[in-house]
Amino acid sequence: METKLKNQLLAAQCNEITETHVYNRLAEMSKDLKNKKILKRIGDEELGHYNFWKSFTHEEVKPLRWKVSYHVWMARIFGLRFALKMMESGEKGAQVNYAEIMKEIPEAKALLEDEAQHENELINMLGEQKLQYVGSIVLGLNDALVELTGTLAGLTFAFQNTRMIGMAGLITGIAASFSMAASEYLSMKAEGEKEKALKAAFYTGTAYILTVILLVLPYWLFDNYMLCLGLTLVMAVVIIFCFNFYLSVVKGVNFRQRFIEMTAISLGVATLSFFIGMALKIGFGIEV
Repeated sequence: METKLKNQLLAAQCNEITETHVYNRLAEMSKDLKNKKILKRIGDEELGHYNFWKSFTHEEVKPLRWKVSYHVWMARIFGLRFALKMMESGEKGAQVNYAEIMKEIPEAKALLEDEAQHENELINMLGEQKLQYVGSIVLGLNDALVELTGTLAGLTFAFQNTRMIGMAGLITGIAASFSMAASEYLSMKAEGEKEKALKAAFYTGTAYILTVILLVLPYWLFDNYMLCLGLTLVMAVVIIFCFNFYLSVVKGVNFRQRFIEMTAISLGVATLSFFIGMALKIGFGIEV
């Protein structure tokens, strides 16, 4: 066997044994029996793929421990499905070498195709509580972005005092987060989802208040009100980007379309509110 081909096979072997350890670690961590079985099953399949490559290299390969820890922590922070889909997409990026491998080992093609299809099916079967409340998170996040960017933009020109704007924005945001959480609770109860109502309210309120804190933060850190407004708008775009990227990975939604839509709405409302604040300040002759 050529040295180049053997090195590619060893790299593939290393990927498989690393992922075997990732799935097994996640299976051990999981408290959900269904998830535990699915993760263990995928881990066993990865081990089978490792042994397939090993039948050609005749060598043992150790997993990349740092990579195992990285993916496990990603799952802890961002959730199982996000971490695993990112891991699988990273593996696809490394599959440029597989084209050369398949020329020498034709049976590898079927294995790789089956692996990609089967693993995606299994990953999509994973149950994850936070994904059941994505609608509630979207509600809190989207409402906070639209309302707070608009409010802060309007207050920025009306008050031109960063501490006052920050205080007014924070009070408005906290009150609105409780209002949104209560509305979501009542809405879910009205739909007959009594068991989910409290958690849905929690996710909506939490998403709202965290967004509020991030948007108001510049007004507590800097004295230039126009700089603060600029940073708040940048923060809003960053939040929209991160959230829609997350959704595009775990839900397979169109990232570009949702990102442009949410950004346009938030910045459009902020621009309109800024000019309303300007008009009211001039119209009423308010000086702060």
